Amino acid sequence: MYVSSYNNLYVLFSLIVAILASYTALDMTGRVARAKGRAAALWLAGGSFAMGTGIWSMHFIGMLAFQLPIELGYDLKLTGLSLLIAVASSAFALWLACQKQMPLPRLVLGAVLMGIGIAAMHYTGMAALLMNPEVEYIPSLFILSVLIAILASGAALWIAIRLLKEGRHVNRARLGASLVMGCAIVGMHYTGMAAAQFPVGSVCGAVNGGLDSKWLVVVVIVITLAVCAIALVVSMLDIRTSLLARSLDRANSELVKLALHDSLTQLPNRILLNDRLEQAIQKAARQRSQFAMLFMDLDGFKAVNDTYGHHTGDQLLIEVGKRLTAARHDEATVARLGGDEFVMLTDHCEPEDAAVLAQGLVEDIKQPYRLGQHTVHLSVSIGIAVFPADGGSGHELMVNADAAMYHAKEQGRDGYCFFEKAMNANAHQQLQMQQDLRKALARNEFVLFFQPKIIAPPGP
Repeated sequence: MYVSSYNNLYVLFSLIVAILASYTALDMTGRVARAKGRAAALWLAGGSFAMGTGIWSMHFIGMLAFQLPIELGYDLKLTGLSLLIAVASSAFALWLACQKQMPLPRLVLGAVLMGIGIAAMHYTGMAALLMNPEVEYIPSLFILSVLIAILASGAALWIAIRLLKEGRHVNRARLGASLVMGCAIVGMHYTGMAAAQFPVGSVCGAVNGGLDSKWLVVVVIVITLAVCAIALVVSMLDIRTSLLARSLDRANSELVKLALHDSLTQLPNRILLNDRLEQAIQKAARQRSQFAMLFMDLDGFKAVNDTYGHHTGDQLLIEVGKRLTAARHDEATVARLGGDEFVMLTDHCEPEDAAVLAQGLVEDIKQPYRLGQHTVHLSVSIGIAVFPADGGSGHELMVNADAAMYHAKEQGRDGYCFFEKAMNANAHQQLQMQQDLRKALARNEFVLFFQPKIIAPPGP
């Protein structure tokens, strides 16, 4: 048998390419798993080509590192076939690694099929030498090389699946896994090469019409590095784009939240409340049902704010918002209109239910508040308007619930009151009186009269 040797520099290159191919494969697995639809298909195609090219290049560089006392060449068709086998095996591996579930039987079957594919690529590449007589293989080493390919494939699939679930330090874990996978792939190749026996007098039939190994190794290395580098650069750009898109989504969500929620209590503001109110009106009109609006104003908040400062007042509003949120029904909306005014919208609420809810809110709100070193007490006045009896539009409901709330304050505060039409009439009379007084003041229509006070002497 011919005595073989290796070009150590080429062997080193084959190891580097194997590690790079493994890293690219693991990175492509993550890209395919996260992509959807057409993007997933494109990542699968590109990842399969990059991964397959990398693995094939490692084997081919390893073969080019192999030296015999005779000149060697490689048949173009068989060499190309070995590349196609590598790409097909890589596509199968990427597809399998991206499945949502990977039970042990499927993992074993995938490792066997992928290992056989890698072994087929290797021995097809060996056949490209067109040796005459044919290459003889030591059976034990031949079987060992196939087993190594299967075990390496199983380890690669398992590592790829684990990395998909990895959160932090994924790049560090991927690099370590690439080193393990690269060494396993190199081990399979050189075990297969050790199994090959070349009888003395053998002739390479691909020397004249095949590929020249002198310059081919440089071309393979350059192309492989370029393919893997392009794949990784595109992957990094995709990550950057995804991160930017997620950042923009978060920023947009924050802007929407700021526009629709109160900055202090984080409750819906007037804009969002109006939208929810219109939705509630449309839903109730379709279903011919009722809902209630509870308009709330805190009693004694101004005194707390003036006595303890705005910071304590803000903390008090936050705590009130929490109590209102905790007391609401599942589909109810609690909003802050500004200052110490809050509104609660209830869905499918009868007047009796609204009364029970309002009484519960009155009891909850007047429980003491511990704010830093201060214990604060306050109460709430609640006005209730029911759709559709007390208004067919959002504006009417708001005005009427507000009128009912002021009536509750006039009755002594710390309670609730349902809207009645007479309240609106009184409110209109008061508004008209205020307007008349302003006009009279502007027109100097006020006349001052003095009423003398006389102490009459006591009678006889």
